[in-house]
Amino acid sequence: MKAIILLQNSSIFSELGKRFNEGGPFFMSLILICLILALVFLVLAFLNVKKDVNKSKKMIALVSDASLLGLVIGFLGSIIGLITAFDTFEYMSGTTEGVSSARLAGGLKVSFLTTVFGSITFILPRIGIILLKTLQKP
Repeated sequence: MKAIILLQNSSIFSELGKRFNEGGPFFMSLILICLILALVFLVLAFLNVKKDVNKSKKMIALVSDASLLGLVIGFLGSIIGLITAFDTFEYMSGTTEGVSSARLAGGLKVSFLTTVFGSITFILPRIGIILLKTLQKP
């Protein structure tokens, strides 16, 4: 019961949710799926590290592939976001409003959120892979 109250009052989860929506739900959802898959494969690898070494090695390869896919999707989302932002700025530069520095900074922030989330998706499973390889027999 206390954990539920803690999660409701915590601002870190609301901040993560806000950043998730700012980064674009499509690419951020794809990256989140890659993170979840990588963590599931990592748990399966830890469970099989002593029982079945071959299955554990296969799970490590799947963790590596899923985390790398999350990183690449993050970079792709960032590039598409930058292209969209620059298209908008190009269009607005011909109007009387022009392009403000606040809009430019906001567009760049949003485009880099997918890269940050993709990098986290890559780094966290890599730490698990390092720990798992220390537990494996040579």
